[in-house]
Formats: sequence, C-alpha cells, structure tokens
Amino acid sequence: MKTTTRIIFLGGAILALAGCAETQGPWRKLSKPVAAAAPSCVDFQSSVYFEQDSAALTKEARMVLSSAQAQARGCVVTSVRVVGLADAVGTSEANLALSKKRAAAVSTSLAKVGFAKVEIDQAAVGDAGAISASGAAAPLRRRADILFDLETK
Repeated sequence: MKTTTRIIFLGGAILALAGCAETQGPWRKLSKPVAAAAPSCVDFQSSVYFEQDSAALTKEARMVLSSAQAQARGCVVTSVRVVGLADAVGTSEANLALSKKRAAAVSTSLAKVGFAKVEIDQAAVGDAGAISASGAAAPLRRRADILFDLETK
C-alpha cells in the first residue's frame, strides 16, 4: 500500500513539473516591439484634502497633484479650475478666506509640478453647502477640487 501511494505521488509530481516546463524560457524575445498606447486625453477631476483650519498641502496632497500631472502627460491641458472648500466650523468669513487660501496653495503647487503654462482659474465657496438639510456638518469639505480639461495633441 505504501509503495503504491509513493508511486502515485511521484508520478503526480513528475507530471506537475513537466507541465511547468517552457520551451522558450520565461524571458523570450519579442519579434516586434510592443507599441505603447496613446495617452487617454479625457477630462478628469482630483480632490486634495486638508487638515482642519489649514491650507498647507499634505504629503498625500502633493502625491495627488503629481499623479494628476502624470495623468495629463501627452495631452494638451486646455484649462484647470481649482475650487477651494471649507467645512462649517468657524465663521462664514473665516471659511471663505480659508477656502481662498486652499485654492491658492493648490494652484501654486500645480504650477510647480508641471502646469505652469496653463492658466489656472481659482474659485472659493467657503462653507456654502457644508451643512446638510438634516443639519449635519460635512467634514470632508476640507478640500480643494481640481477640474482638468484635456485635449489630444
């Protein structure tokens, strides 16, 4: 019984190894180069989030902006619109000023990551719309939304 089990196990192992064998090896040469896909120049939106009462860009925010630059690579950026928002903590005047600072901080950083030649439109809405109909505050409004309009070269 043990001999039969060993033979079956050994035969199965040999068949499994034989099925893994490749005739060309894992690094075969391609006869023709692989063509790179053309960039997909589709309008897109990104959002950058901030800490409470802050217009300073976080490490994650900088990564989002770099990612947006990479996504727009190979395309003509026709326009960029940055909209600063704020939550409902504090006065409406302070929130409007904060959302303006957020829009300006994002615009400045966009110019640094490769959008310097594009005119960037800035807007700020402060805490307008930060309270829902039920009276709940929206803390995720501590952000700036960025709208990118792209065209194919």
